[in-house]
Amino acid sequence: MRDMLPLLETIPFPALRRGRLDTLQVNVGYRCNQSCFHCHVNAGPTRTEEMAGSVADTVLAFIERRGIKTLDITGGAPELNPHFRRLVRQARRLGVKVMDRCNLTILEQPGQEDLAEFLVAHGVEVVASMPCYLQDNVERQRGKGVFDGSIRGLRKLNALGYGRDPALVLNLVYNPQGPSLPPAQASLEADYKRVLGESYDIVFNKLYVLANMPIQRFGSTLVTKGEFDGYLRLLQDAHLDANLDGVMCRNLISVDWQGFVYDCDFNQMLGLPLARGERARVHLGDLMDDGIDGNPVRVAGHCYGCTAGQGSSCGGALKEAAE
Repeated sequence: MRDMLPLLETIPFPALRRGRLDTLQVNVGYRCNQSCFHCHVNAGPTRTEEMAGSVADTVLAFIERRGIKTLDITGGAPELNPHFRRLVRQARRLGVKVMDRCNLTILEQPGQEDLAEFLVAHGVEVVASMPCYLQDNVERQRGKGVFDGSIRGLRKLNALGYGRDPALVLNLVYNPQGPSLPPAQASLEADYKRVLGESYDIVFNKLYVLANMPIQRFGSTLVTKGEFDGYLRLLQDAHLDANLDGVMCRNLISVDWQGFVYDCDFNQMLGLPLARGERARVHLGDLMDDGIDGNPVRVAGHCYGCTAGQGSSCGGALKEAAE
């Protein structure tokens, strides 16, 4: 796997400073039951990195101490971490909104048969990866059999009230197949709802449209195919300054499986830690009483993936979200 950071650090990006922290995005490990082509984490079944219970304790203490509003749990397949359910339970007891970045097929994995019911019981918002409503496109990106498994997962969530009950939010996530910008979020969402509704009787709340990041597995593939420079030019040419105010790194921090802190999940995958004095890496435990509002954000060429065109964030398009 190629190291993308040396290539990306040569590309200038506008300076950014952090706003008020309200969201903690926690990557509880890189193990996953899938190995997707576009995965910026390079997650898969053979990855062994996994958050320990002591780090999960620090996450919960930080949430309570700092009054965090949203806990966004990701991976890998985050549900495979043995502390996932404890994080969910205790965060919800604190009145925190909890989001689960779910790949849908995890609902059928051994040991996860009651996962959907658990998510319902605790009112977890499900953000489900569904890169297309067409079987061929999904399986080209995520592997054979994934589409049918995803449809079964969505039907199970719908049967339990997700996408129907206002308290059970189900959002889907789209990624382009290759080095291109995603289409307009509103029109693609309408297509998803029409096709999934008519063909499979599936409903959901919103579609999040995300650009592929030129890092890890996807970035390495771009370099191998000679498409890396062209994709970066595409992102740079489509950059809009208006998107800078809405990028997720202004009110979110990303925590890795060891508890170290980054401005976003993409910086985590590049090994580009939160800037804090002379320290090479900052642990979440060191920020219990240490504010970071106004701190500079670590930026490089990949950041254009968040500001190109309609913009892209963990909550989907920036421009359409603002509208």
